[in-house]
Amino acid sequence: MPEHEQDLHAQDAETRLTDAELRGMEASALVEAVKRGEPQAFNQLVTRYRPRIFALALHLTGSRSTADDITQDAFLRAYKNIDRFEGRSEFFTWLYRIALNRALNVRRNSRRRITMSLDDPRLTMALEVDGGGDPRRTLELRETYTLLLRSFDALTPLLRTTIALTQLQGLSHKEAAVVLETAEGTIAWRVHEARRKMRETMEKMLRDPTPTERRKVAEQNRRRREEPAETRSLEDALAGFVLPNGAELAG
Repeated sequence: MPEHEQDLHAQDAETRLTDAELRGMEASALVEAVKRGEPQAFNQLVTRYRPRIFALALHLTGSRSTADDITQDAFLRAYKNIDRFEGRSEFFTWLYRIALNRALNVRRNSRRRITMSLDDPRLTMALEVDGGGDPRRTLELRETYTLLLRSFDALTPLLRTTIALTQLQGLSHKEAAVVLETAEGTIAWRVHEARRKMRETMEKMLRDPTPTERRKVAEQNRRRREEPAETRSLEDALAGFVLPNGAELAG
């Protein structure tokens, strides 16, 4: 290699960012590093945001393999179009929009509604985390989570995506409005409408419960009130915003 090329190669190696430096950088700085030709910076963006993008896709499709495909495709599209990101919004909202559009297209093309099953990955993953290895607790949560997920899946695509972003992903109404390209007030209305529709769905499912089912639900509600607040879970995220203050599923 000619001497001047060796010098350029050495200078380039010296300017490359270390993994430790990349981990400490803000998303906007990582995006700029990718634009400058440092692909390892994008690896850090993948590491940082992949779990949340996968969770979003899983909630909207109910399929682990489909969610994985959507997640990979979203990051691939983001990498290929990184020069189009102008920084007018946060990178994660731009990435969410890409993943969300892909997930909605997949659902639309499949032409079928999500049908919950006993091995629904959303259900099994939530039970693994929140059941704590306690068979009795897991059984109780299974009944509650099944009810919540069925009411969630019954929502329209717009309401379902709004709830997935605000309640399950923790985005503010302002952030969700940016992702969904709508007004903040519209997000607030959708959350309110989703609450109403989910309550209606659950009421239909529990309208004529057997005495045993009624006792089980009442016991679940009692324990929920007595247990201390823990890490945000599916039960907390959905039941907490669906149920009006002081109301019980058993009615």
